[in-house]
Amino acid sequence: MAKPSPSYNGNKKLVALGAAIRGLRLKTGLSQEAFADEAGIDRSYLGGIERGEHNIAIMNLIKITDILKITLSDLFRSAKL
Repeated sequence: MAKPSPSYNGNKKLVALGAAIRGLRLKTGLSQEAFADEAGIDRSYLGGIERGEHNIAIMNLIKITDILKITLSDLFRSAKL
């Protein structure tokens, strides 16, 4: 399991991004486990993303937005970034 980023854990922008991902994931009706499996990432890592604990890599963001069928711009707009 990935440990929270010591430099970015709880960063306001990461927390907002994680909350947006969680909200959009819930709208799809997918559980964290099902969503993470579809994205090819660990469920506990996805949980950390949703809590704003990880400085997420761009490729993981792309996997997430592909599943959500939105653009990165849509995701950032949803997170008010």
